[in-house]
Amino acid sequence: MSLYEKEIVGWFKKNQRDLPWRKSDAWGVLVSEIMLQQTPVARVLPIYIEWMKRWPSPKDLAAATTSEIITAWGRLGYPRRALRLHQCAKVISEQYNNRLPETEQELRALPGIGEYTAAAIVAFAFKERSLVLDVNIRRLFARALDGLEVPKPSVTKDERKKRAELIPARNPHLWAAATMELGALVCTAQNPKCQICPIADSCKWRSLDFPKTEQKKRTQAWHGTDRQCRGVIVQALRENKVLSSKDVKKLWHLDSQVEKALSSLTKDGLITSPKKNYYSLPK
Repeated sequence: MSLYEKEIVGWFKKNQRDLPWRKSDAWGVLVSEIMLQQTPVARVLPIYIEWMKRWPSPKDLAAATTSEIITAWGRLGYPRRALRLHQCAKVISEQYNNRLPETEQELRALPGIGEYTAAAIVAFAFKERSLVLDVNIRRLFARALDGLEVPKPSVTKDERKKRAELIPARNPHLWAAATMELGALVCTAQNPKCQICPIADSCKWRSLDFPKTEQKKRTQAWHGTDRQCRGVIVQALRENKVLSSKDVKKLWHLDSQVEKALSSLTKDGLITSPKKNYYSLPK
């Protein structure tokens, strides 16, 4: 049995959340992983449930219009993810007979599927061995094994090697889910619940009296940013079929930022201009 396996997996079996993608097919797992990128579970849940009712397979989503998809994405943020998911559905339905490929190499060839997402799908959808390293897992082991408050900004070769050695031979998918859950619910970024952690007694960070990491923590600004401006415009076009550039500029306080947002949204394929100075969601 690998280090911590008994404690962490045992804790998980008693404390895991009842999340719909844990009872879904491979397609549902892929959808959840795309939606959960940089977005908390609470925001994803209602959108995910409605999305899967509407488009339960890649073929179903592939047949939807871009406008329908962007509208259904709602306020999850980073709507380019919705476009990548749409592209992904088309490839799976056309090239893989509506079934997800099962290897990390094939999955990473799909639009919008990177290293982490491919590994997560292999683990959670196909119950195979893969190195799943999300922010929660990385933080858990940075503390427990390395005595660090937070892991390094990027995964290192040494970190991959050491974490891969922890993966148990049996039920590796349970290990991936359990370590992720423990990091998300107990070994949290702020105010970790060490009193209920199943590996607290052997946690190096705790034994060192919780030393602080000096590196600057990355934070994402929102208010007043180009990203917020883009979000306001896309939301307005979800609620209105067409808006003139004059109407759009009423939504935001800075015309130059609106013009920049309109240009980038058009380039990304998230909006279109059916005629000069008018904008709508793509068909």
